[in-house]
Amino acid sequence: MLFFVTMHPNLAYHKHPKCLDVILRLEECHKSGFFNKYFGSCNEIKKELNECLTLEYKELRKKNADKAKENRKKVEELWKEFNL
Repeated sequence: MLFFVTMHPNLAYHKHPKCLDVILRLEECHKSGFFNKYFGSCNEIKKELNECLTLEYKELRKKNADKAKENRKKVEELWKEFNL
């Protein structure tokens, strides 16, 4: 059976506050021993972390898209003012 390992971004605590508990559990699992890290005992926690980071990423994308739409609307209003 072939497994594909996905890499997660840098797990800086201040950048991922919503996923902090999962990050800490994964780090603790990795520290608990060689076999846990390399033979799949931490895979469920890693999967949970990937799901948490994905949700966080989607929220950030939506927030940025909403802000971009708002900025675009302001720019278009300014263009209308200058064209009249």
